[in-house]
Amino acid sequence: MDIHEYQAKEILRANGIPVPPGEVATTPDEAVAIAERYGGTVVVKAQVHSGGRGKAGGVKLAASTSEVREHAENILGMKISGLTVEKVLITPAEDIDTEAYVGVLIDRKAQAATFI
Repeated sequence: MDIHEYQAKEILRANGIPVPPGEVATTPDEAVAIAERYGGTVVVKAQVHSGGRGKAGGVKLAASTSEVREHAENILGMKISGLTVEKVLITPAEDIDTEAYVGVLIDRKAQAATFI
């Protein structure tokens, strides 16, 4: 099953696992409205089934609503690994010391989840 970041966060949140807030936008206007609700610096993140979103220009920090609009306009419709970005996730920026990525695979043979 391939799911977007925002969908994974919804599943985790629904199961009582704390995750940072975030909302999905499909237009620059929606992205700006979400950013205004959060206030402060936000991250505009492309939602596609592909790794390397940041390297492809699909993840941008925005310190103002004009930057949110500019990044959303540039990211929406962008191609990343041949996939068109139709949604962006807007999240408040976090002060991060260390960043880690976790992947979960279902090992059918072992009938268990495998964390990578």
